[in-house]
Amino acid sequence: MTDDFHQRLHHIAPPGLSGDTAQTTGMTRVEAISGRTVGSRDLWMGETHVSAATASDNHHHGESETAIYVVRGNPVFVFHDPETDAEKRIETEPGDYVFVPPWVPHREENPDPEHEAVVVIARTTQEAIVVNLPSLRKD
Repeated sequence: MTDDFHQRLHHIAPPGLSGDTAQTTGMTRVEAISGRTVGSRDLWMGETHVSAATASDNHHHGESETAIYVVRGNPVFVFHDPETDAEKRIETEPGDYVFVPPWVPHREENPDPEHEAVVVIARTTQEAIVVNLPSLRKD
């Protein structure tokens, strides 16, 4: 039997990423680290790909905190700002990070007419929680 100090590391190369995870129209999520793939208890990690000139549907990730690292492209993250009662847009570039708190409705957009946007995402739940929504407003 193994203990906490004698477990093996897991290596997931790009061909090992799985698209068999929760999805939202307008983007493709691929799973790398999860309870299902490596037995993680508290972490989900993968990539999101948004095609050129595409916007995802509105969605949230339930109780999960989400950290995003922009790898390629200039994705835009859109959410409803309750202070101004308007949509707010966060424009990003490679190397930027975005934090999405639990339950916050948002969407990803890729305004580039020719190139896909790619981000790495990490969540505080071992599986991807995705709740697709008709609107960014909670009411």
